[in-house]
Amino acid sequence: MEKITVNASTTYDIFIDKNILDKAGEFIKSVKPTGKCAVITDDNVDKFYGQCVMNSLKSVGIEARKFVFPHGESSKNHTTLLKIYDFLAENGFTRSDYIAALGGGVVGDTAGFAAATYMRGIDFVQIPTTVVAQSDSSVGGKTAVDIAAGKNLVGAFHQPRLVIADTETLSTLTPEFFADGMAEVIKHGMIKSRELFELLLNGDVKSNLVEIMKQNVSIKGMVVENDECEKNERMLLNFGHTLGHALEKYYNYTGLTHGFAIAIGMSTFTHIAERRGMCKLGIADKLDALLTKCGLPLTDPAPMDELFKYSLGDKKHLANGMNIVICSDIGKSEIVKMSVDEYEKFLKS
Repeated sequence: MEKITVNASTTYDIFIDKNILDKAGEFIKSVKPTGKCAVITDDNVDKFYGQCVMNSLKSVGIEARKFVFPHGESSKNHTTLLKIYDFLAENGFTRSDYIAALGGGVVGDTAGFAAATYMRGIDFVQIPTTVVAQSDSSVGGKTAVDIAAGKNLVGAFHQPRLVIADTETLSTLTPEFFADGMAEVIKHGMIKSRELFELLLNGDVKSNLVEIMKQNVSIKGMVVENDECEKNERMLLNFGHTLGHALEKYYNYTGLTHGFAIAIGMSTFTHIAERRGMCKLGIADKLDALLTKCGLPLTDPAPMDELFKYSLGDKKHLANGMNIVICSDIGKSEIVKMSVDEYEKFLKS
């Protein structure tokens, strides 16, 4: 079993291995010896793993209640959030109690934001069950819900007390959903690790999941330790996301998944950067080869005029311009500040 420790405002461990979900109660008991646990999950994940986690909690004497909401990005909103608050209050949850987020990024973000705000903040544990959640979103304390104006615009930084990543849960994902999560894995290789990138490009991904997740959370944990609240280095984790979020907004969060949008964003920005001399020649083609290997798209017909407009609604848009992430080489990235006019010229070039 792999164990990674993150030393942020809260120090916590990430456990990674196959078939450790039925030990969730033991892991949680070690960091939360008292208090009730609210297991927050969605209807898809609940069918596979809800009872396993509830049984594990019960086996170590943890009193638990479960809240299940409909799966999908459309549930990541204030309607679901208010229902979670009501559930917690109706079941007598206090500041001594905690939440366990069982599921993918939507569950982790929504349940994490509920934990950050209920009674001005209670503890929570991440139990990620998707590629994107295990490799990225469960680590680092970003929590949020979507509003009509854009994705993740209302949220808080709230670090978990523990992360339990059972790679065997990834075996129940559809090929498309597995591929979707690989976009964030590839992103980590592009911004920080040639070693990870080469492992993905040349190795069998599913045979190396524990090692791949270990390298991913090590990268994410290191970045979070250096810049917990995304003032500087942590912005590198947004590689591909400025255009990706614009694509999601353009399609009204239907038809194009988050990971597919991020893949298109990474490829597009890297090709533009290479043409403009901001990136080593050949990097875009190598990135495209890995994206294609992992079943991810490279392009989309959405008009750039519209994507530029939607980009301005993203969190990377600041009062004095835009922060965009460019990879000058595999494993090397930088934050490039542009005015809005410069960004428009970049995007449309």
